[in-house]
Amino acid sequence: MQPIETQTGSQPTRAVIWLHGLGADGHDFAPLVPALETPDNHPTRFVFPHAHMRPITLNGGMKMRGWYDIADPSFTRDEDRQGIARSTTILNTLIHREIHRGIPPASIFLAGFSQGGAMALHTGLRFDQPLAGIIALSTYLPLADSLETERTPANRHTPIFLAHGIHDPLIPFHLARTGQHQLTRAGYPVFWREYPIEHNVCPEEIADVGDFLRAPPRVRGLTSTKQKSPDNTATK
Repeated sequence: MQPIETQTGSQPTRAVIWLHGLGADGHDFAPLVPALETPDNHPTRFVFPHAHMRPITLNGGMKMRGWYDIADPSFTRDEDRQGIARSTTILNTLIHREIHRGIPPASIFLAGFSQGGAMALHTGLRFDQPLAGIIALSTYLPLADSLETERTPANRHTPIFLAHGIHDPLIPFHLARTGQHQLTRAGYPVFWREYPIEHNVCPEEIADVGDFLRAPPRVRGLTSTKQKSPDNTATK
């Protein structure tokens, strides 16, 4: 199934590869592109791939679109290393596809929500060329125990936008915070946001993502906290 693509202008000079969460598909976040308000002088191609259908152990073996299996509700025990590796290969292929289409790696963002955000983090930190930035929403740091030996020097200074709902019932807030602290201690420039929402996104968050896409912060260890009213939540 081919990824969904949308461009904010002709001859894009940047790309954003955005991965959906478990059980969703590439259509999930495509409608949010206009709200991100990318600048006219940086036409951007957004790529929304679809994960393969696979049985998910935590959901009783039910088949759904997922980037890897989840066996334990803690998310950090019995992690599906093989599934993550296979999806990393898929994401690497999409990155190289954009490079072959004329977008330099330093102008490519990896983004994702929930399980897709976990994949964006895992793949981006291990990619062998510097990327523009990583956006990980409502997620956690997968395979954290192997990051030190597997991460590449190329993306040790790549800005990372992390955001999470403080009332998230699916991926606990403390798990996201643990990942943020691990990345900050490892020396990554992390930009942290939190919102009074559950496992979804809100207009304030989308506006912050848009700001990050327009001008990624490059200050080591940068953190910031927002807890404004979520108004109307968007997507799932």
